[in-house]
Amino acid sequence: MKHLLLVLLALSTTLLASAPPNIVIMLVDDMGVMDTSLPFLTDAQGKPKRYPLNDYYRTPNMERLAQRGIRFNNFCAMSVCSPTRISIMTGQNAARHRTTNWINPDTDNAGPQGAPDWNWQGLKKGDVTLPLLLQSNGYRTIHVGKGHFAPREFEASNPQAIGFDINVGGASIGAPGSYYGKQNFGGIATNKKGKNNNKKKDGKPGNAVPGLEKYHGQDIFLTDALTLEAKSHIDDSVKAQKPFFLYFAQYAVHAPHQSDPRYAAHYKDSGKPEQAQNFATLIEGMDKSLGDLLDHLDTLGIAENTLVFFLGDNGSDAPLGHEHAVACAAPLRGKKGSHYEGGMRVPFIAAWAKPNASNEHQQRLPIAANAVQSQQAAVYDMFPTILDLAGVASPAKHAVDGKKLDTLLTGKPDSTRGETFLMHYPHSPHRTAYFTTYRDGDWKVIYHYFPTEVSGGSHYQLFNLKDDPFEQKDLTTTNATELRRLMQGLITGLESQNAVYPVDAQTKAPVKPLLP
Repeated sequence: MKHLLLVLLALSTTLLASAPPNIVIMLVDDMGVMDTSLPFLTDAQGKPKRYPLNDYYRTPNMERLAQRGIRFNNFCAMSVCSPTRISIMTGQNAARHRTTNWINPDTDNAGPQGAPDWNWQGLKKGDVTLPLLLQSNGYRTIHVGKGHFAPREFEASNPQAIGFDINVGGASIGAPGSYYGKQNFGGIATNKKGKNNNKKKDGKPGNAVPGLEKYHGQDIFLTDALTLEAKSHIDDSVKAQKPFFLYFAQYAVHAPHQSDPRYAAHYKDSGKPEQAQNFATLIEGMDKSLGDLLDHLDTLGIAENTLVFFLGDNGSDAPLGHEHAVACAAPLRGKKGSHYEGGMRVPFIAAWAKPNASNEHQQRLPIAANAVQSQQAAVYDMFPTILDLAGVASPAKHAVDGKKLDTLLTGKPDSTRGETFLMHYPHSPHRTAYFTTYRDGDWKVIYHYFPTEVSGGSHYQLFNLKDDPFEQKDLTTTNATELRRLMQGLITGLESQNAVYPVDAQTKAPVKPLLP
């Protein structure tokens, strides 16, 4: 192994300085902005502020990465996973690409009054995607981990159909059958009869993670197996002297919340429920994976030429409290699937794996060290940022909602981009049903297509996030002017992106949002 690393290091130093930079996206499933020891929320002076959950979790490698780069405390994702993942791949808002719900591997799960023409089939072969564009321009494109881009009967259930040269672990499934190698990651149960559980009772395939057969039966955790695979394919790229794009999409920390035994002792006296302790071990194991990856880039001598993006795909799903309360994302309100900030605010860190101001790539895209950016940005912004750094053009016919992050990454504000975010969910059930949220600066409106108890029987909820960041005071009845302005922005955004809408239960006609 030592000899191999020396060979790879020698190869890495022979790469031309003008070669494109390597790019890593590490995407963590169901990790919210508070599921970390690294504080993202800030005080009135814009300084990081710790809350109790920051002292519960242990993520030293996230802290390490943040020291090398910049973290965003207002970074938004869609509130469920597949919409975010396709937004990263396409640079489009979910309202535009129309995969507005998580993709069921086998059926259209629009919901009883869900938009019938939503894109439940996800990505298709031939779609304009980030890996396809990078692949066409000399990058080795590597997918490791969760895909969830399309149902299992469609080509893009295999990420190779959308531009990845390599696929390890990616399929239609949204969660692993098991995190344990001894259970074949869901492929076979560990009982005396060796019962195969890779098929459900209805005869359909189960949630076994594919492509990891060589680890079956071993005492290894899924997160570690995927990390070993990611490192191996980085090695192959260095040997081939090719720049790489690694999309490392952890299955962690999605349910099932199985304990990673290496870290269980850290949480056993926390006073939190067993499932919440298990969730914390998944967080810590994921963080170790990040550290192992950073160490490997350093060892190979390619860290200076490698840009790392670390983020979550939606709000937290930690098993703590009600989905609309201040609980698992405290002090933020809500969790995964919710229309509140805890449902769509995610951790985001961008850093060169080893900062060096004299590196030509880092001179082109300088990133502030140990900095916090408070201006709002979103998952689809990575698409134009990465393509521009790699010197790759996106086809003019392909609509892109994202805007480059370059100025924000320096730690400065960017007056050219504004601060708006549209999140559209014309579906049910998933904690919150049939809603659209729209943020514009300090203001946020939530539109409920079919008012419920959650919305107080109203179509509208209105919050000022500067004065009320934890969404406790609904201003609908006292700020009519702002409500109408925000709703006009929401409607205009949906129309400009050709959004689809839920339908009336009787007539099946589209139900569009109404101005107050």
